[in-house]
Amino acid sequence: MTLLTPRRPARRRRRAGTTGLACALALASVPALVLGPAAAPAAAATLPGGLGPCVGGDPPGCPSPFPPIDNGAVKGRDDAVNIYVGADYLVRGRAAEAEGRVVVLDDFDMNKAAPGIYNIGEVGVGSKVAPSEGEDWLTTGGDITVAAEQRVLAEAGVVRHAGTVTGLVQAPLEQDDDATAPYTALRDELTAASQCYARVDGAPRTPTGTAVNQGGQTLFTGDGSSALQVFDVGFDMVAANGGQQGIVFAGIPAGATILVNVTGGPARTLHTYSGGIADNDDPLNAYRERLLWNFPDATEVTLSGTGQFQGSFLIGNQASTTTVSLPGVNGRFFTTGSLTHTSLGESGGQEFHAYPFTGDLPDCDTPNAVTGEVRVTKTDAESGDPLPGAGFRLWEETNGVAGLQTVGINADTTVGTPCVTGADGVCERTVETGTYYWQETEAPDGYDLPADPVFGPLVLTEANASAGVGVEADNTATAVPPVTGEVRVAKTDAESGDPLPGAGFRLWEETNGVAGLQTGGADPDTAVGAPCVTGADGVCERTVETGTYYWQETEAPDGYDLPADPVFGPLVLTEANASAGVTVRAANSRTPIPPGSGSVSLVKTDAESGMPLRGAAFELWEETNGVPGLQTAGATRDTRVGAPCTTGFAGMCGFTDLDHGTYYLRETAAPDGYALPAEPVSGPYVVSAEQEAVFVTLDNDRGDEPGPGPDPCEPKGYGDEGYGDECPDGRRTTAA
Repeated sequence: MTLLTPRRPARRRRRAGTTGLACALALASVPALVLGPAAAPAAAATLPGGLGPCVGGDPPGCPSPFPPIDNGAVKGRDDAVNIYVGADYLVRGRAAEAEGRVVVLDDFDMNKAAPGIYNIGEVGVGSKVAPSEGEDWLTTGGDITVAAEQRVLAEAGVVRHAGTVTGLVQAPLEQDDDATAPYTALRDELTAASQCYARVDGAPRTPTGTAVNQGGQTLFTGDGSSALQVFDVGFDMVAANGGQQGIVFAGIPAGATILVNVTGGPARTLHTYSGGIADNDDPLNAYRERLLWNFPDATEVTLSGTGQFQGSFLIGNQASTTTVSLPGVNGRFFTTGSLTHTSLGESGGQEFHAYPFTGDLPDCDTPNAVTGEVRVTKTDAESGDPLPGAGFRLWEETNGVAGLQTVGINADTTVGTPCVTGADGVCERTVETGTYYWQETEAPDGYDLPADPVFGPLVLTEANASAGVGVEADNTATAVPPVTGEVRVAKTDAESGDPLPGAGFRLWEETNGVAGLQTGGADPDTAVGAPCVTGADGVCERTVETGTYYWQETEAPDGYDLPADPVFGPLVLTEANASAGVTVRAANSRTPIPPGSGSVSLVKTDAESGMPLRGAAFELWEETNGVPGLQTAGATRDTRVGAPCTTGFAGMCGFTDLDHGTYYLRETAAPDGYALPAEPVSGPYVVSAEQEAVFVTLDNDRGDEPGPGPDPCEPKGYGDEGYGDECPDGRRTTAA
């Protein structure tokens, strides 16, 4: 039999009318049923209509992998149908939530045991992968009835309904007589697929493993190798006393699809505690997205217990009623009959959680369908050589819109699993006739994705199916980033070698082919970056590509002169030295200080009261002989500077027009009534560029008797000889 993917008609008749909340927004039209990959190669296929895989909606789209159950923020957007009901959907007991898109061909009826809310689309606890905002979250072919003091909450989505709405539905409402038209054919296709998965030509499909009810558990033992593990269960999965039991799988190879055909009836029950919230809570969780529980025959299906049960469900009997009271069903849920979502006893909070089904199922399409290969060959844009390692996804043109649309609920349809090119640079898939596109999702290492990563359309027809169709897709190698390194200039004092802050520099690159730096004219070299001022370390640096560079000093530090040649370089940065960088040193000499700009001033005070004293006489001597301290006699004595000074009424006097140097003050006469200090020489005092004006305070103690006065035989610095009376050493006195 042929299972066709349902399509929305290209044009739809005008809707009968629109109702909704006062704040309802303008709503998009119902999308085509484009819900996942189309048929894969003959060996395997998805569910009818491409049901099962995630269809990425608004950003961030499909998460990979799907997150475990939690109550955080939304982690993805999936516009695929998560729950499909071929007849009525009843909400009873204390059932709480249905995550993902919900399609109901007949009525949706909510009459819980107590006032409350039933969330649809986005829920409080689940995979947290919800449909895109503003898209259809609930679609019904019949009426929607909500009991008093209860409400359906789907406020970020649209509730599209063919019948009437009674009660409170908190969502934008769209009345649409054709609301479920795109989904009606899917009911028969699901029934046919359910039978096909369970039987081949009327005989049970050959199992690859065994299923044994051991009382406390049902043990499924696979063959350890088959990609599709098939089990036939002709019994209820309950304990001997009707209690809960575990569900355990063994011998399942990694990545295998598990198909459990629960056959017979008329009633079948699964009563279990298996499955957990966190992915490591229960081994069953590991099989969730490749596990399908198929009930082809039963008219009454009961799914109960205390487990967060894992896997997707397909109920194929259109006359069936499925009652779900498990705390959680984690997977797709597709029934061709009716569904009752309820609770047992006083328990509550039962939930459907949205998780995709990505398994490869038996191919139930018509065996005579014409198929052929669609290929893409990945090559190097320059050499034409094949490129391995490119990731591709195949899409079938299904929405009637020219070109490829990969997002939204009216997207085209992905086909099979992603492909990575091998050594021959080729990805290929065997598909039925139709129109296809290859989308490059990941470029080979060292290459960039093309600006347009979609290649096609490739039109496979009965005429060319035997040869297949292909397209070439080339990639350009990713530009290799240039080699860079640091070029530095270190500014120092020419005399001491100490680093100098505050020097201004400009970096230039040699670009005009003329030796040396040219900063002006018609063809100068090229300035690089912004100017730089040396910091405390005296360094300016720039990270640049390999080449030849010059540092030009544009401003000397305070107190220094620009060098006669302010250009330093060339600095040649190569691949070999780029990691270490290159440095040049630039020394500056201090600016000469003009002579006669310094001074030494003093104030003479009373040692006890601090009052200024007049009448103190001083000489100023400059350190000139290189011997520490003041020497006032002999051939190598220091040098007396200027005329002596005597303190005035304010106790002050001073010496001006001094060169930078080291000086001493010598007190030669104390104020009246005061004694000369025991050491009349003070200093040294340094007059420099940093301190050109030196100010000194000197004090005197009062004397009991007049002091002896200056020694008449002490040289005064006027010459080797004095005049007047003869001194003991033969020299004449300096006093008249």
